[in-house]
Amino acid sequence: MTLRVAAFYQFTAIPNPAELRAPIRNFCAALELKGTMLLAHEGINGTIAGTPDAIGKFTAALRQGALGIPSTGRLELKFSAAVSMPFQRLKIRLKREIVTLKQPLANPDQTGIYIEPGDWHQILADPKLVLIDTRNDFEIEMGSFPGAINPKTASFSEFTDFAEKNLDPGKHKKIAMFCTGGIRCEKASAYLLQSGFEQVLHLKGGILNYLESVPAAQSQWQGECFVFDERESLTHAAFAPKAA
Repeated sequence: MTLRVAAFYQFTAIPNPAELRAPIRNFCAALELKGTMLLAHEGINGTIAGTPDAIGKFTAALRQGALGIPSTGRLELKFSAAVSMPFQRLKIRLKREIVTLKQPLANPDQTGIYIEPGDWHQILADPKLVLIDTRNDFEIEMGSFPGAINPKTASFSEFTDFAEKNLDPGKHKKIAMFCTGGIRCEKASAYLLQSGFEQVLHLKGGILNYLESVPAAQSQWQGECFVFDERESLTHAAFAPKAA
């Protein structure tokens, strides 16, 4: 049986994330789901795998707030396929941030402009655009969009150093960013806006949403997309076409 993999995140206020850890673990264990989830006061972030039915039950509960995660309508959720279980076990971790930037200015409630995958090529065609791949150096080596700047970071928390040294609100009037699933761009775009940049765009749902939404024949993506599980990387082939 082909397994379904769900990559998701949602910024939402969770007063007591530690109290949700055991109930969520029990819910997932009953469905025989495996993967990794991060819980913090700012929300939830994770990738899990299981049968299509089990993934469906989990995502329905997440959307409905049945797992104790307040629903805000901002849930980002992408699906892909795996021929075998890409995780060894189920891990639910408590963190200070669901994506670590260590920057108080990065308020995820005040992010840049979302660009849908279908509109991404139009954005890329702007010759004045500054296009930034916010992922880490080893991820970018596997694939990226042509012309994207590589910040050459070993971890996302180094992005602020890159921005301070290489970006200028007075010179760089239009910035577009992308990352694996969208979450890093939420924080990065919020940081840039608070730092004085006026027009900051980011690919909604990240590369995974782009690979799921844009047909391979029309794609401008080059190479493979690194993922943090035993599959290591994905291409358009890992995604079923979205229904019209």
